[in-house]
Amino acid sequence: MIKFRRAPAAPRAPGSRFKPRGDEGFTLLELLVVLAIMGLLAAIVAPQVIKYLGSSRTQTAKVQIQNVSAALELFKLDVGRYPTQEEGLSALVTAPATAPGWNGPYLQKPTALQDPWAQPYLYRVPGQHGEVDVYTLGADKAEGGTGEARDVGNW
Repeated sequence: MIKFRRAPAAPRAPGSRFKPRGDEGFTLLELLVVLAIMGLLAAIVAPQVIKYLGSSRTQTAKVQIQNVSAALELFKLDVGRYPTQEEGLSALVTAPATAPGWNGPYLQKPTALQDPWAQPYLYRVPGQHGEVDVYTLGADKAEGGTGEARDVGNW
């Protein structure tokens, strides 16, 4: 509860049991100054926080793609080849009928095959940048882009 200052109390009689109250609470002007300062801080800090959140999704995508690439290497060690384009990345979670020697799952959850923007990671075999390409198109879901909208891949 906000208490406002009162005018000074009248002097009390010498034998009175009640003690005078000191200055307690805040004035309306003090509250307005504090609110203005908080508004300025929010205006300065908020854009930095939003920029940080955007870059954190891109960093998360990089780490997840490294994990998927490592799982692909384990698949290749067991089966002797990478999953075909038709089998896709889901071959890392569930055994395809055409993969004898499959010793997975190589990824524990199917959600590991989704990027931070809730889109499935894209898979290309043979890849344009290596034997296989695992990538995401970023926030804009289109090739190219900069910042949070840039493509992230295992190349």
